[in-house]
Amino acid sequence: MSTENAGSTDRAAAASQRAAKEGVRRTPARSSPKLPPPGEVIIEVKDIGKHYGSVIALRDVTTTVNAGEVTCVLGDNGAGKSTFIKILAGAHEHSSGDFIVDGVKRQFSSPRAALALGIATVYQDLAVVPLMPVWRNFFLGSEVTKGVGPLKRLDIPTMKQITKDELAAMGIDLRDVDQPIGTLSGGERQCVAIARAVYFGARVLILDEPTAALGVRQSGVVLRYIAAARDRGLGVIFITHNPHHAYPVGDRFMLLRRGRSLGNFPKAEMTLDDLVRMMAGGAELEALSHELERAMPGSETAQALEAEVKGL
Repeated sequence: MSTENAGSTDRAAAASQRAAKEGVRRTPARSSPKLPPPGEVIIEVKDIGKHYGSVIALRDVTTTVNAGEVTCVLGDNGAGKSTFIKILAGAHEHSSGDFIVDGVKRQFSSPRAALALGIATVYQDLAVVPLMPVWRNFFLGSEVTKGVGPLKRLDIPTMKQITKDELAAMGIDLRDVDQPIGTLSGGERQCVAIARAVYFGARVLILDEPTAALGVRQSGVVLRYIAAARDRGLGVIFITHNPHHAYPVGDRFMLLRRGRSLGNFPKAEMTLDDLVRMMAGGAELEALSHELERAMPGSETAQALEAEVKGL
């Protein structure tokens, strides 16, 4: 071993001894599992189903989640999206089919079991405390401490610096990590939640309708950070009912309707118009567009409308 390497080893050992003496507990973020190479399958579900007694919420759903790719799960309200992500997140156990993670069949009994395998879920409510500062929300439940016994306390400077660095790494430039997270825009809060999940070891990031309550500009901000997470090698599951948000960032699309899958489609095999048409039901959308066309004067539709107006 060279003198330089020996000196580095000695310094590292000394630093470890000091940390142990001071009782510093570092966050487990940097011991996160190594991400697989892009394109490698992390999660595979085969004919997954879920029923609650006689009520069938999900049936025969099949898809894959690959490292460095965004799998978009689309469907209207009641299509089964929430049930599907709760199975992936460990909140509900599936009733049938195979749920395979890293080539091993799994049956999660709790969200903690999913988190242990690097599957993190960011729900619509974000699970943040609005009046707490950004850094406090970033480490909520996983605080860094130092000291031992009665001298044990939060290592606030370390947490602030880590929060600032991690948000910057995701391209999020906040004015001050001390500001209450409730003062941020909806898009910024979503991005903080995404950065937090990435920092704490997520390999698969499940996003539950992250753009549903956002305006056009803020939706664009969130989509940019979804792409950033994908580019860092994560497998992303993007749950949405908006094909115009899904198509720009998606690599594959799975459509749900009434608890059943309409199929899995790589982006190369589907245009945005195709995606919209499949979600809307094709023939139903065409019939609706004809129905909504402005009625010509004298037509049966116009006469019916005139009679309805006169009757008011």
